[in-house]
Amino acid sequence: MVASSQRPLDPDEYLRLEAESPIKHEYVNGEVYAMAGATDAHVTIAGNLFAMLRSHVRGTDCRVYIADMKLRVETRNCFYYPDVVVTCDERDAETPTYKRFPKLIVEVLSASTEAFDRGNKFFDYQTLDTLDEYVLINTQHQRVECFRRNSEGLWVLQSYHPTDETFELQSLAFQDNLDALYEDVTLEPTPLT
Repeated sequence: MVASSQRPLDPDEYLRLEAESPIKHEYVNGEVYAMAGATDAHVTIAGNLFAMLRSHVRGTDCRVYIADMKLRVETRNCFYYPDVVVTCDERDAETPTYKRFPKLIVEVLSASTEAFDRGNKFFDYQTLDTLDEYVLINTQHQRVECFRRNSEGLWVLQSYHPTDETFELQSLAFQDNLDALYEDVTLEPTPLT
């Protein structure tokens, strides 16, 4: 992501400009950041999960969105584009270009965004009262990390690996096979350090 050099924008200005922009930008406290393209593995994983979850929530009040739906974090003055977001809150019908009340957020990790997804972005997401689960999916290994808010408000991590065979998204009472999540995915090479 690359920061713009313009003056700080307010949220309404950002939304107006973003509606006209040919590329997506995330918004963090007045600054906008152009988003880079994604890899084949990244897009395939997000697509696989979207298809699984869309089928799972069909007939409920929940809606699943992929990549192009903005998520507003009002308490942190941010707009992000999660890879997958699920909302079950009727208030989200009021805003057709962004959502505010997610139950589940999923980010597929990439080398350029992993530190941000694990750090500041997760910190921002934690301020969302309706968020029950934050999921990070690896593109270099079959690994799914689920951060779940427990009854004390603490975020607890559960990781899934190939030896687990299945993974669970407790916020949606959803379980499936890791191989299905990674279907048609060529894992990306691990960079040498």
